Amino acid sequence: MAQKKDNKATGNIGFEDQLWNAACILWGSMNAENYKNITLGLVFLKYISERFDERHKELVAEGEGFEEDKDEYTSKSIFYVPQKARWNYILQYASKPEIGRVIDDAMVEIEKEYPKQLQGVLPKDYAKPDWDKIKLGQVIEEFSNIMMMAADNDRDVLGRTYEYFLTKFSTQAGKGGEFFTPPCIVRILVNTIKPFHGKVYDPCCGSGGMFVQSAKFINEHSGNVLHDVTIYGQDANPETWRLCKMNLAIRGISSDLGSKADDTFAHDQHPLLKADYILANPPFNLSKWGANALATDARWKYGVPSDSNANFAWIQHMLSHLSVNGRIGMVLANGSLTSNSNNEGVIRKNIVEADLVEGIVSLPAQLFYTVQIPVCLWFFSKSKQQSKKTLFIDARNLGYMVTRTQKEFTEEEILRIANTFDDFRTGKEVDSLGFSKVCTIDEIAKQDYMLTPGRYVGTEEKEDDGEPFEEKMTRLTSELSGLFEESHKLEEEIKKQLGAIGYEI
Repeated sequence: MAQKKDNKATGNIGFEDQLWNAACILWGSMNAENYKNITLGLVFLKYISERFDERHKELVAEGEGFEEDKDEYTSKSIFYVPQKARWNYILQYASKPEIGRVIDDAMVEIEKEYPKQLQGVLPKDYAKPDWDKIKLGQVIEEFSNIMMMAADNDRDVLGRTYEYFLTKFSTQAGKGGEFFTPPCIVRILVNTIKPFHGKVYDPCCGSGGMFVQSAKFINEHSGNVLHDVTIYGQDANPETWRLCKMNLAIRGISSDLGSKADDTFAHDQHPLLKADYILANPPFNLSKWGANALATDARWKYGVPSDSNANFAWIQHMLSHLSVNGRIGMVLANGSLTSNSNNEGVIRKNIVEADLVEGIVSLPAQLFYTVQIPVCLWFFSKSKQQSKKTLFIDARNLGYMVTRTQKEFTEEEILRIANTFDDFRTGKEVDSLGFSKVCTIDEIAKQDYMLTPGRYVGTEEKEDDGEPFEEKMTRLTSELSGLFEESHKLEEEIKKQLGAIGYEI
């Protein structure tokens, strides 16, 4: 049965066609690498203007004269947009040669309004003389037809736009290795570890998708993201680091992403941080990450990770930053569950024996937009409610195809996984053949500390169709005999036709 597409779980932002139309306008006037840079800045301006305009109309209707009071916006996590940065103002210059300067000035005005969050972050090269201003104005007009608020303002719109262009132009730009976490995976992580309050940390934060979904989770559960959580992050890529700052700023979320983009292992921007919740999707199987220079690092409490693969370096880095009552939810390549090379098996054993692994979830392939590698989710806790027990979930049979190459989870499937963890923590029976199983450390040890859920959950029993075995075998062999007979007839006919044109077999 076809499953209905779930708007909460899907990664589509709703205006991909318009983004492509905008790119087509620019085609031939600049290289592919610049498409996303131009477009991201415009998406940012259009997005903040839509949210601002909506609130502005509310304040005008109230008639109290507070429509230009910045606090009336920021108190509701809405970005206050200066007069000369509003989309309607910019649109007036779309067909004029100074449109590039107007956009650059808008970025400057915004940075002045939010110096702490955005100083030096926004793109300001729209006035470059070699950029076609007529086409730039046409892109502005194209964007005026996009309603980004309709795309759900709790999504990582900037991150998905960035990735959309990375994917579309990977051949032209010579790139394509960067990827972002699908919303359905982020929702599993967030709904499972439940970052209600305290310090939330992502050591490889990318565009901030984990933070966006954490904020949405808090709002959905009657919390206040401005007061209940403090955001900490770091990323080595200057582009995505700036993107994350933009992403959080447009939602009014204060954060500490370090003083600059930098390598998390070599230059930890938050060395003293003890986070209550850590969410991360680190680069898979990262090699040559600088292990040799960090061989004696205090973070490697459970074993020294190899320079050929950073998976267990990421795990131990996060564990070193976890508070005594904290939880971690992270994405890793499946190899992390079974690999015994380069000290990985020893590290995994030590972490299991330390009773830190709360649960493992195996996921189906085809969830990511730009890579097809199958992945798994690891959940850690320093104060497990079920001591010396680990929950295994095999979710490889969940999800549905939204395109020929893209799979996603429904909201019901996301909640099924998260609710299974909730029940496990409270001691309820959660074992379900083929889906979930609770195992002790001793049981894991008997499997040589391999953590693949399929080893533990078993295979779901097929429902008995009620047909007696002898009758079924008689029917199936009869059907097979008929197929063989038909095959022979086809074989003779093929020989006959080939012989008629002078070819014998």
